[in-house]
Amino acid sequence: EKATINNTGYKDDKKGPVELSHSKHTKEYKAACTDCHHEYKDGKNVWKEGDAVKKCSTCHDPEKDQDKATKLQTAYHTNCKECHKKSGKDTAPSSKCNDCHAKS
Repeated sequence: EKATINNTGYKDDKKGPVELSHSKHTKEYKAACTDCHHEYKDGKNVWKEGDAVKKCSTCHDPEKDQDKATKLQTAYHTNCKECHKKSGKDTAPSSKCNDCHAKS
């Protein structure tokens, strides 16, 4: 039900973790599993429901871009903020850090 994105591995962790409702995102907001979960092969997301969910940091290094994977914070911010902007809802957080991050 609840998913927590912890900010681990950063040199400077200035913000607290992000907690979100997995069921609210999938059921109420109609987010597809592949909006967040992915496994790229030959430039295509081949991840499907039922596949193992890896920690994002498996591919996204907290400190630097590597290969084709952006650094972890950039990946989170790009994915989450873009989706929230596309939602068109005034209540969707997209630019204020404390709308998503708990106080550390």
